[in-house]
Amino acid sequence: MCQMSVVMEENGEQKVIMENVIRLESIDGNISVSTLFEEPMTISSAFVKTIDFTGGTVLLSPVSGGNIND
Repeated sequence: MCQMSVVMEENGEQKVIMENVIRLESIDGNISVSTLFEEPMTISSAFVKTIDFTGGTVLLSPVSGGNIND
């Protein structure tokens, strides 16, 4: 199974948002991420900057005013 780490890049720093992500969905300008055993998390006003399939990382960047909603 291919699981990814979702990382938010902001002000030149990177913060791991969620690990072992099995699903990422873009819904109305928000990013929803899910794992097998945790509640889904919504990151508002963010976009996918890069996906590193080999490294298993999705890098997100905020659109102005973005935040994380559990």
